Amino acid sequence: MSAFDDLTGNFSRLPGIGKKSAVRIVNWLLKQDPAYVQRFSQNLSVLHEKIKPCSVCGNWTEQDPCPICSNPLRDNSIICVVEQPQDVSTIESYGEFKGLYHVLGGLIKPMEGIGPGQLAFASLLERIKNGKVKEVIIAINPTVEGETTILYLNKMISELNSEEGTVKVTRLATGIPVGGDLEYIDKRTLALSFRGRSEI
Repeated sequence: MSAFDDLTGNFSRLPGIGKKSAVRIVNWLLKQDPAYVQRFSQNLSVLHEKIKPCSVCGNWTEQDPCPICSNPLRDNSIICVVEQPQDVSTIESYGEFKGLYHVLGGLIKPMEGIGPGQLAFASLLERIKNGKVKEVIIAINPTVEGETTILYLNKMISELNSEEGTVKVTRLATGIPVGGDLEYIDKRTLALSFRGRSEI
């Protein structure tokens, strides 16, 4: 197998990139300045070394805790629960949410063997117990797995409420279509979904 084929195979494993796109990318790279390609490869080589999950919220970061968790101006009484780190970037891009985040790292998918134990539920409960949390906003895509995860979260926090106190659990308004993906929702719809969130 040639270096061209090896690199094409690597790119074709990336989400949303098929064999044809991978071939186009490798051909494009071959036409670029070698210094750019060198910098690109160096950036890739240190990716895992420099970027880690935040020990508090699970978002990708180069410093721990991440800039959001360590920002004293953020509202620590509200935690927005999301599926993946890219959802934090999506919500942050519209600039209205001023609370904190918690990344679950996936959704409950029994058919794939993913249960609550594989996701960051326990650390969320600890944050609620140890902090001043008054509201948990669930910003999870409204798919079948998303709804299962939302129901589990609500049950878990309801049980905690009976022991510890009252934490309001809300979800984004239904401006987000069923089966939709936060990553592809326009900023205006996302902003309205936050404002119109409903209690579960």
